[in-house]
Amino acid sequence: MNLVEEPPVNAGLALAGHGPAGSTGHAARAAAGGRRSPSLPADHTQAILEVTKEVAGVLKASGCPFALVGSVAVYAYGIPVRLQHDTDFAVRREDAEQVTTLLGEHGVEIVDPPEDWLVKGRRGGEQMDLIFALAGRPVTAELLRRAVTLPVDSVHMPVIEPTDLMVGRLAALSEHHCDFGALLPVARGLRERIDWARVHEESENRPMAAAFLYLLELLDIVRRRPGGDERRSR
Repeated sequence: MNLVEEPPVNAGLALAGHGPAGSTGHAARAAAGGRRSPSLPADHTQAILEVTKEVAGVLKASGCPFALVGSVAVYAYGIPVRLQHDTDFAVRREDAEQVTTLLGEHGVEIVDPPEDWLVKGRRGGEQMDLIFALAGRPVTAELLRRAVTLPVDSVHMPVIEPTDLMVGRLAALSEHHCDFGALLPVARGLRERIDWARVHEESENRPMAAAFLYLLELLDIVRRRPGGDERRSR
């Protein structure tokens, strides 16, 4: 692990923490995270992977259960995605204070946003999120136990299980955010590892999710369910 301490940022840029973990002053404990660190690669994708590995190392040291989620989790399963934004980790809400304190001590600037379901961090100009709820559902010990240990750019870490990954992705779809194109490679690449019956069960009351699952059937990515057309026509 190579978390490098950096000079403090302008105090006016730091945000005092008043987030869901019940903590205050996280940013005051943290080193600079807004400026790109010379220790990180210039390539954005590789920089995200480096931050992912460093944060995972800290989370392992904390002893708290966690799992990699989001686009980097998709990448860990070998799906060709472009990493553009940040790296995301699921943790239990009750572990948030411990892990954010430890991350702050290792040079990650922690910022508590207005949302009550995550804490954000910055490391060398790259972003990371600690998430307590996936699409409105609390992160539980059971979900984290189902995680699969995979190498992420040579560092092994728990990665959200494929069915949980798909359920979470579908639950995030809405009328304002409904990009089926981004989900299709995930469904194709993981179709043999996903429990589609559980996906249907947990997504049946979500119109956008139902539309995507129907599209997968039409494209022969997944098998058509017996009676599926009859149910949809009601």
